[in-house]
Amino acid sequence: MNQTLSRRQLLAGLAATGAIAMNESPLSAARQKLFFERIRRPIGLQLYTLGDDVANDVDATLAKVATIGFRDLQLPQLFGKTPAELKAAADRAGVKFSCIHLAATPNVPETALSMFSSPQRIADDLGALGASSGVMPIMLFPKGFSIKQGEDFRAGLSRSLIEDGVDSWKRTAVLLNEKAAALKSHGIHIGYHNHNMEFAPIGNTNGWEILASETDKSLVKFEIDIGWVAAAGLDPVAFLNSHKGRIRWLHVKDVQATTKANFALQMDPTEVGSGKQDWTKILPAAHKAGCEHFYVEQEAPFTMARIDAAAKGFNYLKSLKA
Repeated sequence: MNQTLSRRQLLAGLAATGAIAMNESPLSAARQKLFFERIRRPIGLQLYTLGDDVANDVDATLAKVATIGFRDLQLPQLFGKTPAELKAAADRAGVKFSCIHLAATPNVPETALSMFSSPQRIADDLGALGASSGVMPIMLFPKGFSIKQGEDFRAGLSRSLIEDGVDSWKRTAVLLNEKAAALKSHGIHIGYHNHNMEFAPIGNTNGWEILASETDKSLVKFEIDIGWVAAAGLDPVAFLNSHKGRIRWLHVKDVQATTKANFALQMDPTEVGSGKQDWTKILPAAHKAGCEHFYVEQEAPFTMARIDAAAKGFNYLKSLKA
């Protein structure tokens, strides 16, 4: 048998080798790596996911969270504890708080933090927590907010916002600008967290467009709850691509395919990785848009223990290639 390759065979071999080389571009090769290893960011958790567990037993809950593998945590509130107490518990568990939600109302207990707390108080408490960011979790409620007979909270808020027009959104933008400017010298970042109410039409605009255009781009960033973006009927990837440079945090939240587009705080939730969200596209888009923290979060109702749902989401993301 002739051991000498013909010219045709040699060229065919080289062509095949070249094709393989072209297919294995740097981007293609990168996508074969685990996403969170590739971007060198931890998988985080918004502790809101765990309901009352944290308040009932801080140490036990944070120990469970650490055992799952979470290290980067976001606080929904102080749970009636002092920042020093929470920081000590986090240290014992080997986790860190990077961010906290600041209530959107001044009517909170003295021990709680809100967007109406003094800049010095916010800076001191976040410093004690070891955190550097505070996020406003919802808009300022309409001045005429009410719940009428036959309405639940969601329906009452949605109706009140429509009746209020642009006012709540403009007042929210002013507050975000003021607080972000006041906290800049303290090294504290301020942001805003969306739901799906932001996308309800108000004439030829909506609440989101007002917040995005009337907040200082250099100071106010956004925490994008991608579950609520999907619940509003928007394309999560297109949305992220259109807000590059404004996104610092992401709520990694999944929804079932049965979720119907709406602007009234409604979704059919599920564990991260078990719904319709395409995380292989969403997470890279968020990273390209500037996202630095990726917090798993899930809404009620749950089909399993909350801590188990968080673990399921973590394990899915840990093995995700994107």
